[in-house]
Amino acid sequence: MQRPQRIRKLAIANRGEVAMRIHRACSELGIQSVLLHSSVDTGTMAYRQCDETVCIGGASAQESYLNIEANIAGALSAGVDAIHPGFGFLSENPLFAEATEANGITFVGPSADSIRQFGDKVAAKLIAQKAGVPTIPGYQGRDQELYTLV
Repeated sequence: MQRPQRIRKLAIANRGEVAMRIHRACSELGIQSVLLHSSVDTGTMAYRQCDETVCIGGASAQESYLNIEANIAGALSAGVDAIHPGFGFLSENPLFAEATEANGITFVGPSADSIRQFGDKVAAKLIAQKAGVPTIPGYQGRDQELYTLV
């Protein structure tokens, strides 16, 4: 297993409080922060406090925060080592994790395979059960019998 490189510059692919939390963590760790933002987010605290900013599209989330190509292009233009998706938007999209890695940028989050597996709640519950993790009884696919914890 290859030892991960030190992150010196990180793109933040989110907005608002989420972006501020990531920026604060970067500051504490001595990592430069680059805010990937929409055209309407130029008045935000994250925009004012991050080390760099890159506009990735218009006001609509489809044009900016949900646009994989725009986020990757923004991160590449800033020369980042890694990208942090925060939560929501692209954080649970395995295609974003794959695109990030394919472009030589470290994805701060689970692997695309993990995102796929745990995005399917029935599959995630089965994985947890196989690992011996207690789960809450309830819907089990087509089998409607109530299961109880042992």
